[in-house]
Amino acid sequence: MNGTLIVTGGSRGIGAATALLAAQRGYAVAVNYRRDEAAAQQVVAAIEQAGGRATAVQADVSLEADVPRLFEEAVSRLGPLCALVNNAGVLERQARVDELDAARLQRVLATNVVGPFLCAREAVRRLSSRYGGPGGVIVNVSSRAAVLGSAGEYVDYAASKCALDTLTVGLAREVAAEHIRVNGVRPGLIDTEIHSLGGEPQRVARLAPGVPLGRGGRAEEVAQAIVWLLSDEASYVTGTILDVSGGR
Repeated sequence: MNGTLIVTGGSRGIGAATALLAAQRGYAVAVNYRRDEAAAQQVVAAIEQAGGRATAVQADVSLEADVPRLFEEAVSRLGPLCALVNNAGVLERQARVDELDAARLQRVLATNVVGPFLCAREAVRRLSSRYGGPGGVIVNVSSRAAVLGSAGEYVDYAASKCALDTLTVGLAREVAAEHIRVNGVRPGLIDTEIHSLGGEPQRVARLAPGVPLGRGGRAEEVAQAIVWLLSDEASYVTGTILDVSGGR
C-alpha cells in the first residue's frame, strides 16, 4: 500500500473518480464529504468491493474545526498519511459581477480558498520533514476558469481557483526541501454535476463545439492526471499546474 490519501469532496464527480482510481493504484482512501453521506458510502463500497481500503469522513473544509478532525479520523482508520487531493469546491448560479453580494462571495471563497489552505496546513504538519514526517504529495484541483475568467457566469468561482493556483506555486516552493511535492490540475469542461449547481446542466454540450478536441471531458480523464501527479512517476514535478481541458 502507498499509504493514506485524503480526497476532499470525494463523493462525486472528479473527487469520486480520483478516489476510485487511487484505490486501484494501492492507496487507502479517505473519502471526504460535506452532506451526501450516501454518495460517499457508495464510493467506499465500490473501492472495498474491488479489494481496496477506504472510509468516508464527514467534514466541511470551510470550517477550521472540521479540518484537523478530518485528518485525525482518516489516519486513525486507515494509517499514516501520504497524500492530499484538495478537490472540494462550490459553484453558485450563473451571474454577473454586478449581481453578486458579499454573502455569496464569502461562501465561495470559504470553501474554494480557505478550505484548501486549511487542508494544506494539516497535510504539511503531518508530511513535512520539518515536523518529522516522511514527505508526501498535495494535488490541488483548480479550473481553466482561473485563466479564462468565466465572464457572465462565475467570475467569483474563477477568482477562487486563481487563488488556488497561487497556493499551488507558493506552497510548492515553500515545502520542496521538506520532501513534499505540490501540484495542481486545471480541468476544463468536464461532464459532472457541478454545472447543475450553476443552473445550466447542459453547459458542457453548449460549449463543447468551442473545445479544440470537440467534446467535453470525463471525470476519469482528470483523475488520471491527478493520480499521475501523486505517483513516483512525477517525482521531479512540483509547482506545476497541468491543464486537462481538451485544448480550451
